[in-house]
Amino acid sequence: MAETKGLTYRDAGVDIDAGNALVDAIKPLVRATRRPGADAEIGGFGGVFDLKATGYKDPVLVAATDGVGTKLKIAIQTGIHDTIGIDLVAMSVNDLVVQGAEPLFFLDYFACGQLAPQTGVDVVKGIAEGCVEAGCALIGGETAEMPGMYAEGDYDLGGFAVGAAERGTLLPRGIASGDVLFGLASSGVHSNGYSLARKVVEISGLGWDAPAPFAPAISLGRALLAPTRIYVKSILRVLKETGGVKGLAHITGGGFPDNIPRVLPDDLAARVDLSAIETPGVFRWMAATGNIEQSEMLRTFNCGIGMVVVADAAMADAVGAAFADAGETVVRLGEIVPRTGEATLLEGSLDLSF
Repeated sequence: MAETKGLTYRDAGVDIDAGNALVDAIKPLVRATRRPGADAEIGGFGGVFDLKATGYKDPVLVAATDGVGTKLKIAIQTGIHDTIGIDLVAMSVNDLVVQGAEPLFFLDYFACGQLAPQTGVDVVKGIAEGCVEAGCALIGGETAEMPGMYAEGDYDLGGFAVGAAERGTLLPRGIASGDVLFGLASSGVHSNGYSLARKVVEISGLGWDAPAPFAPAISLGRALLAPTRIYVKSILRVLKETGGVKGLAHITGGGFPDNIPRVLPDDLAARVDLSAIETPGVFRWMAATGNIEQSEMLRTFNCGIGMVVVADAAMADAVGAAFADAGETVVRLGEIVPRTGEATLLEGSLDLSF
């Protein structure tokens, strides 16, 4: 009787050696994200962070977690994996900084059916780049190889960030009628609305490698993978320099109507002049190609404004100038008014012509 070879984990679809090789390959990338409080190598059972080393006297911790939605499908279908990690970091750290918190460390979760080491390295390269841009350390993560859970080539990402602020300094605070609204320009679609964006591409009949109609110098796939802007360093700088920021709203899913009210007291509303926004070509192309109404665009996409700032009326000019000096493209959007109905009052129209 022939001897039957015993099954191995690799026979079942999980390659432990490939996972170990990935960890070794990304160690230099992780090392580049070190900051005060984080100087250990990855590979332990948990990430270590020394809060005392940051210099906070009476810190409050703030945590956020997120993914990148179906933008992942474009990365997978195009084979472009080196920027999606930036999006993963951005979606969590932007949610931290709007509360006045400095991002301190980040952990990632990478799940796939079968590990492709180079894809993993490319993804982590983006994560490390995002962490450097946000000033936080990548102190650990998890790579899960799960045959049967994902189609060939598919993977999923999750991110988790922790930040800190001195007690009593968290935002929003003190927002009042007459305060001024500024918008900080986005870098593109960021990481929301991609189920609709991909539907528009399907309707257009264009392939991912076709020149982008709104940016012909690059492919449509690369254009739609433009990474989410990370606002952390400019916001922290302006908070420190001016003291005039009362609130911040990260414009993600739900757009202006759903996100601005999250930082407002119940008796106040935001009056926004849509005509002040210079709508980027990607949004104008999607609106025209998909015959998408303005209201749907505003509830689904950032439409060119990735962050909204509520500034003290007396310090508005200084706040706007400080953000511009920090490298942001700043738009004066409107003001805070007494609430008599809706919490977000949208006036004027976006330029959606293409």
